[in-house]
Amino acid sequence: MGTNLSSVALVTGGSRGIGLGIARVLAREGWRLVINGMRPADAVLEAIAELTAIGNQVAYCQGDISSASDRERMIDAACSSFGQIDLLVNNAGITSPGRMDLLEATEESFDCVIDTNFKGALFLAQLAARRMIDQHQAGHPRGGCIVNISSISAHTSSLNRGDYCISRACTTQATRLLAAQLACHNINVYEVRPGIIRTDMTQAVTEKYDKLIAEGLTIEPRWGAPDDIGRAVAMLARGDITYAPGTMINVDGGLTLLQDLGVNC
Repeated sequence: MGTNLSSVALVTGGSRGIGLGIARVLAREGWRLVINGMRPADAVLEAIAELTAIGNQVAYCQGDISSASDRERMIDAACSSFGQIDLLVNNAGITSPGRMDLLEATEESFDCVIDTNFKGALFLAQLAARRMIDQHQAGHPRGGCIVNISSISAHTSSLNRGDYCISRACTTQATRLLAAQLACHNINVYEVRPGIIRTDMTQAVTEKYDKLIAEGLTIEPRWGAPDDIGRAVAMLARGDITYAPGTMINVDGGLTLLQDLGVNC
């Protein structure tokens, strides 16, 4: 779809971790940003200042993606702040509470994961798509783009995070369905699956994955960085990949490739 200084992106979970890496790359490429997160505005001042310093306008909208009213506010924040929305990056997500297998998982924990990782993202995409369609019909020169950030867990099963894996697999099917339905409106829909990414939220497992990576867990012998995910999103948002609706990209250093080949797994 191309970008210029008028392009507007909403990045959920964009004040830290992978989301901040995505926002950082988009800011460098000229996107105006609406950053969503669960924390109050005074707790994300450092992140917002970093993005603003890159040279673009940034707005913050606190909200929970699993809340219907908060999802409405996120879309309204983009349109009230900048007059439009051109890109939705569905990045916000949670891990499995208690990391239980499917025989131990409770309905409460299952609902929590599905409501955030799948249902919330799906219905936020619905709201964004409707707004993009209205914009296009009103003469907006671009269509739009939706990028769903899921995980290699959509493909790679973890017995102690069954609800999380299911939520990410659901995202894959939703991406495919939305891509098929929205292509006629010039709205591209994609999925990006991060692997082992070094963020503040993965600090607790640093030693574990340092060892696994050293033993050959990935083809590229390093952790992924949030900006690795950001560059993939930016490429998709620019429209660099054509004739490829519903494309899914693994950004995992080759972890799933090795597993599929039956090597080092």
